[in-house]
Amino acid sequence: MRPAKPGKTVLGVAEVVLWTQDMETSLAFYRDLFGLTLFSDPGFPAKFLRAGEGTDRIPQMVVLFPHPASDQGFPRQKSERVLHHLAFAVDPNSYDDLRRRFEAAGHEVRHGLHPILQGVRTFYVDDPDGNEVEVIAKDRRGRIREES
Repeated sequence: MRPAKPGKTVLGVAEVVLWTQDMETSLAFYRDLFGLTLFSDPGFPAKFLRAGEGTDRIPQMVVLFPHPASDQGFPRQKSERVLHHLAFAVDPNSYDDLRRRFEAAGHEVRHGLHPILQGVRTFYVDDPDGNEVEVIAKDRRGRIREES
């Protein structure tokens, strides 16, 4: 038998912290391509980027942290990595422009079909350290499947 449910405890995801080998390249990916806002002190080694408003003055964040052994390289095969992927929900009106921005920047854009949610569009790109990033938005076009 399950214990009694307490009131709503988790309000959302506050941050995802990612190791990076090259801070400037990773900053360019998340700040310049996704448009996340850098808000940490310039002298702090980790870079805090605002991904969303969050709750109670705690924003949703992606934090880039310099890996202490960045010269050793990260595993490129997904099966050898700890993180499967992360996802950003985006405005449906920005979805196509964002996809084109990644294509123009030379990133491989992979389309997918969400395994649970219907009526959404998704595409995937890899960040400079090989982390897969999903972009998901409501499908304004009324289609369920993303074209390849």
